[in-house]
Amino acid sequence: MKKIILLLTVLAGTMTAQADSYTFLTFETTDGAKASVSVEKLVLTISGTTLTAGSQQFTLSNLSKMYFSTADETTTGIEEITNAALDEATDIYDLQGHKVTKEQMRKGVYIVKTKNRTYKIAVR
Repeated sequence: MKKIILLLTVLAGTMTAQADSYTFLTFETTDGAKASVSVEKLVLTISGTTLTAGSQQFTLSNLSKMYFSTADETTTGIEEITNAALDEATDIYDLQGHKVTKEQMRKGVYIVKTKNRTYKIAVR
């Protein structure tokens, strides 16, 4: 029994030492977008269907995986899209993960999903 406890203690210590080299927890959504959050003083909370990790919020049904990484893998890039692409939108989300309509869009950044692509847009 003492040998098993000693073995488990050594294994736990080894796993903790390995986790120290990772500085980010990266979340990947079902559309392939990635967001990395620093693990330093990270607090994870789940409220209903929303996961909050630091200052980031994710809808649980939109997450495909999460993993530790050594670099920030946040997907970036805001490109201009035409009104036609906005008209083809199947879903529009604000940065808090709330689904909105075109009419509800105000100044800010939004994620627009169409049948073929997902865009990050800035409304000015």
